[in-house]
Parts: sequence; structure tokens; C-alpha cells
Amino acid sequence: MAGAGFFGRLRNLWRGFLSIWISDVEKQHPEIAYENAINSMIEKYTKLKQATAAIIRRREETETRLAERSRELAQVEADLNTALETNQQDLGMVLIQKQKALNDEASSLKLEHEQALKDADSAKASLMQVQSEIKKLKAEKDQMLAKMASAEARLRIQEQLEGLSVEGDVKALDNVRQHIKNTIAQANLNSELGGTDLDARLKQLRAQSGEVTAKTEWERMQAARAAAKAGQKTM
Repeated sequence: MAGAGFFGRLRNLWRGFLSIWISDVEKQHPEIAYENAINSMIEKYTKLKQATAAIIRRREETETRLAERSRELAQVEADLNTALETNQQDLGMVLIQKQKALNDEASSLKLEHEQALKDADSAKASLMQVQSEIKKLKAEKDQMLAKMASAEARLRIQEQLEGLSVEGDVKALDNVRQHIKNTIAQANLNSELGGTDLDARLKQLRAQSGEVTAKTEWERMQAARAAAKAGQKTM
């Protein structure tokens, strides 16, 4: 008994693990979950359809039996009237007993038939309801799987957009910007240093000296010319 209890607990534990595993698989593949649910409902529908057929067959059987008993009862009543008219008491006593038995059986069959009608109507209603639920579940499957596919596509796009990071490109541009700034600064520095270079200053000084010499020579020439003109006047 102890061993049976142990193995029973082991089976229950295995069923629990199996249930969890199936649940995880269905989450990853919802179409499997919908297919399982639809197949389960179709199986129930098939069983219910078989049960409904049996109920309808019972309804038809009680209806047939009730019709037969009604015909027999009508015949017995006709025979009983004939026995009364012909004063056949012994035959009439038998017919009266048969009439009573047929009336009792007909009453019982009538109740049974009424119940069979209710059962058949209820079974057909349940059958139609399950059939409708199967159609709704199939439609829901198509809609939900379409929504799932759309959501997965959106997630993939979001992941791709997140993967398209501009951080590296911005860093590359920062490096280029920094290099351009450094180059401009170096050019400015060369320009500033060029203004204080001794060779450049000396060159500038020589240019200025040339101008001063030329100016001095010009003034000398003007003075000589003026002196020559003055000498010509005194003579």
C-alpha cells in the first residue's frame, strides 16, 4: 500500500511537471493552445452529438410505441363496443382488463415521450451552443494569431530601431569636429607666430629702409635742382 501511495505521488508529480511544460510550450506557440482547445471542444461536440442522437432515437421509439398503443387501444374500445352490443360478457371482461392495461401503458408512454421531447430539445440546444462556441473559438484564433503576428513584427522593428544606435556615428563626428578645431587653432597659431618672426620683421624693416633712402634721394635731387636754378639767376 505504501509503495502504491509513493508511485501515485510520483505520477501526480510527473503530471504537474508535464502540465507546466505544456503550458510553457503553449505560451511560446499560442496556435497550439488554440488547436488543443478547439480539438477538445470538437471531441466534446462529437460525444454530445452521439448522446443527442441516442436521445432523439429514444424520442422516436417512445413516439412509435405510443402510436402503436393508441391504435391497439382504439381497436380494443371498438371490440368492447361490439361485445356490449352482442352481449358477450366473458369477452367484454377480457377486453375491459386489456383496455385498462393499455390505458396505463399509454399514459406512461405519454409521460416518457414528453420527457424525451424535452431531453431532445435540450440536447439539440446544447449541441448548437457548442457548435457556435467552436466557430467563435476558430474566429478568435484567427484574430488573436493575427494580432500576435502584428505585435511580434512591431517588437522586431523596435529591436531593430534600438539596435540602430547613432552613438558610434556621433562619436566619430566628435572626433572629426575636434580634429577640424585643432587644425584651425594650429593655423591661427602659425599666423600669430608669423607676426612676431624675426625674419619677417627684418624683411619689413628693409622695405621701410628702401622707402626712406628713396625719399632722401628725392629730397636731395630736389635741393640740387633748386640750387642750380638759383645759380643761373645770379649770373
